[in-house]
Amino acid sequence: QNPHSAPTTAPVIAFTTPKNYASRLSDVIRLKGWTPLWCPTLSVDTTPHTTSSIQHYFLSLDPPLRHFSAVAFTSRTGITAFSEALSAIAAAPPFGPDGDLFTLSALGKDSELLTESFVAKLCVNPARVRVLVPPIATPSGLVEALGLGLGRKVLCPVPLVIGLKEPPVVPEFLAGLARRGWVPVRVNAYETRWRGGGVAGLVAGMMEEHCGVDAIVFTSTAEVEGLLKSLEELGLDWGMVRRMCPRLVAAAHGPVTAVGAEQLGVEIDVVSSKFHSFYGVVDALDCWWKSFHCSTSPS
Repeated sequence: QNPHSAPTTAPVIAFTTPKNYASRLSDVIRLKGWTPLWCPTLSVDTTPHTTSSIQHYFLSLDPPLRHFSAVAFTSRTGITAFSEALSAIAAAPPFGPDGDLFTLSALGKDSELLTESFVAKLCVNPARVRVLVPPIATPSGLVEALGLGLGRKVLCPVPLVIGLKEPPVVPEFLAGLARRGWVPVRVNAYETRWRGGGVAGLVAGMMEEHCGVDAIVFTSTAEVEGLLKSLEELGLDWGMVRRMCPRLVAAAHGPVTAVGAEQLGVEIDVVSSKFHSFYGVVDALDCWWKSFHCSTSPS
């Protein structure tokens, strides 16, 4: 029997996403009739320092944001941090009613946060602001959708990674914008921190207890590195995890996460091709198991 064949009972799906995405992914897993097991490897939070870093672009008689043509959001947390920082000050919207078009861009379902009220905080004339959602929900897709920068500035609210090596996603995103003629300006809008070794203990315990985890879902490269660091604290590595539970399926929410995981030595079995929402990775897991069921069913 193939070790990755379909579970005979409702599968347990571990996932390492931070709190801000956890409820959404958990709900999608439950809709399949599966059991979610939240094992966050990272904490994601704003701090007074990150908030003030954003607010710098809104304040003064000539707010620096007025000299930008776009804001490029690569995460839901970046949008929330930007919005909260703007709401916390009493200054007028940084953009007046007249002038060039200003672009807000975000990936997939994250763009749902770019509401009319969000736009109103930026500009008294909503017609000056366009919301851009790339057809491919990846940072490189966002770069392509923004087009040629022609020397214009784009503000990029991204995480400050603490306790882990920064994954290449953000630096490559900024470099991609620069290659397209933009002047990307990084602002550390929130902090991403390693949560410590406790999560690995939870996963390892579940695996030792009759291999109680059927799949693990990663939604970012940083989550993968966080898990590996936690495992190392327990004297474990990914190869040992695979041997402890050979039927464990490793799934990635999109190709960017899959590539990052592979570079860290974590082989990925299932990659979602519909990564604008979490339904994609859950459906991909379902298809994976169904394909094994069909291949082993009598004809």
